[in-house]
Amino acid sequence: MVKLAEWRGKELFRKYGMSLPRGRVVRSADEAKAVTESGEVPLPCVVKAQVLAGGRGKGGAVRFASTPAEAAEAARAILDMEFKGEKVKELLLEEKLAIGRELYVALTLDRSARLPLLMASPQGGVEIETVPDDQIVRIWVHPFAGLSGWQKRRVIKFLGLTGGPAKTMDTLLEQLWRTFHLEDGELAEINPLAIVGDRIVALDAKVIIEDDASFRHPEYADIRDDRTPLEEIAREEGIAFVQLDGNIGVIANGAGLTMATLDALQQFGGRPGVFLDLGGTDDPAKVTQAFLLMAKARPAAVFLNVFGGVTRCDTVAKGLVEAMKQVPANERFPLIARIRGNNETEGIAILREAGVISMRELEESAKAAVAAGNGGAR
Repeated sequence: MVKLAEWRGKELFRKYGMSLPRGRVVRSADEAKAVTESGEVPLPCVVKAQVLAGGRGKGGAVRFASTPAEAAEAARAILDMEFKGEKVKELLLEEKLAIGRELYVALTLDRSARLPLLMASPQGGVEIETVPDDQIVRIWVHPFAGLSGWQKRRVIKFLGLTGGPAKTMDTLLEQLWRTFHLEDGELAEINPLAIVGDRIVALDAKVIIEDDASFRHPEYADIRDDRTPLEEIAREEGIAFVQLDGNIGVIANGAGLTMATLDALQQFGGRPGVFLDLGGTDDPAKVTQAFLLMAKARPAAVFLNVFGGVTRCDTVAKGLVEAMKQVPANERFPLIARIRGNNETEGIAILREAGVISMRELEESAKAAVAAGNGGAR
């Protein structure tokens, strides 16, 4: 998949005619000051880090400015940030609008139904996972027939829109479908979608392109917005490493066990962040290298869940203990371990001697990891 930064997603939305705030991408504080002084970006404005990780507002990566000097100051502060392991290199400056309501709308692929799925909610501006189910309308769209009139009317009625906003929403839904369908999207999400007078404006853009269709879209070939700097390093070093939006790091071996571990954390209210698949390595140095890469993402806690087969439990334990010694004292985090299988007795002994909590059952260890993660996000 190819994940697009917000500004690239908005360029796609603009291509298909959607209404967007006036804005500009900048890469320095001086540039931020210049575009606001010239009026290219009207004041007051919003200054937003262009990173793929969520939670930018809570993390200080979205700020407001009323003067060119304030825009430069906000840009400088955000560009100095490392947000969830990703160095901020680009900013999107946009006019600040007088918002009446915030809505949610998205098209995604429902792989179980093998159909595009349209979702909409009158509760925008929050994570869709937190919205009550009765506040979300879901409509499956046939890819050949496209989005029909009755489907758009159903969404408009569910959102409680009338008059000008209802007419505008009808157009926007068609534009969103064309974006998703013609660009071979996996996801085209607007959250929030704002009502500004009679206008409906896309304040955000989350777009993921299906890379199996890359032969139709050579323009995406060189885009690497979907990889964080840490993911790029991991790729170069041959480490399976993915950054998510949560605060609990996960180390496992094998895709199946890794996914089961993520599910277990979510079941008990945890938010998986970085996950790292050790695969079948039996080299302590490789384990150390992988763990130190995870440490750079600054997780609140790490959950190690390994089944020893080709990967021996004592090998993993030795690598982790060595890595923990190299993490600065002020950057250390709780490590919860569950290791079973080949040489598990030796591995557990090594971890316990180093002061690492080691458990045998998945449920109790996942709960412990969630509790450790809730002790304070880093």
